[in-house]
Amino acid sequence: MLKFRMSKSYSSDRYLHRVHNPSFQILRKVKDMILWNYRYYSLREPKVKSWVPHDDPEIVNAILGEIKTNNFNIINLEVNIADYKQYMRKAEYHKFPDYYKDRNAKNFIEKSLEHYLAANLLDLSKDDIYIDIASGNSPTSGIYQKLYRCKAYRQDLAFPRGIHGNTIGGDASNMPVDDDFCTKMALHCSFEHFEGNLDIKFIKEASRVLRKGGKLCILPLYLFTKYAIQTDPIVLPRSGINFEREATLYCAKGYVNRHGRFYDIPHLIERIRKNLKDLKLTLYIIQNEKEVDTSCYVKFIAFFEKL
Repeated sequence: MLKFRMSKSYSSDRYLHRVHNPSFQILRKVKDMILWNYRYYSLREPKVKSWVPHDDPEIVNAILGEIKTNNFNIINLEVNIADYKQYMRKAEYHKFPDYYKDRNAKNFIEKSLEHYLAANLLDLSKDDIYIDIASGNSPTSGIYQKLYRCKAYRQDLAFPRGIHGNTIGGDASNMPVDDDFCTKMALHCSFEHFEGNLDIKFIKEASRVLRKGGKLCILPLYLFTKYAIQTDPIVLPRSGINFEREATLYCAKGYVNRHGRFYDIPHLIERIRKNLKDLKLTLYIIQNEKEVDTSCYVKFIAFFEKL
């Protein structure tokens, strides 16, 4: 037994030496680069090696021009930074250790800003039944329940199918709930991951699930000057994904997501506005997200109300 433990210890030490050896690190990076490029070249055209430059000021201005010429209901919105900071103090994110463990982690301020904006636009109260769609490990439902005293559910495809306490498992476009189940819903940085026609199906499902006067908030709404899907080839399944042919693939190293949809205005009209049924769509345009923090990027919000 002693010999076995010594051998195991030696093996572990040798492994750690390899992991921290600069030559090993270089070889691993080269291997990852070769694999990434192999996966990239196996994808169909059109494609580019790039992140979608959706927050470029010239591109944002072009998008704004198209929105205005296509008769969208739009509202400009400035973040009340003092109120946001008050929300942050009350939310107590540190009580959710499985979420962003480091409060200075990349995207933490952006995510908390999304939570704040959605809560304000939805005007949550104790009379509401709220669903956090595609919730994952987000603490949002718990925070909303504490701050606004609403009844809050977490929904995600990863949860067991059905309603189990405050969780709703299954497909967001086919939820196991009754008609007129809830009054408020939100998606925080998740709607873009709905592959294929699931974005269209979800909008129709929201119309079924929301009560009259109910509200849905999707943020950020990712827009671009052409229809695009951002992906990271390294995380794609070997069988691949049937990306829509009309979408340009933006292959981004470090994105670590298989699908992120960016609507151009024609596709926003075709896929969302034409499938509203009894929902009214308003686009909110954030004016000062960079004043909250330079890491913030929420610019467009899709807000729906059931008539």
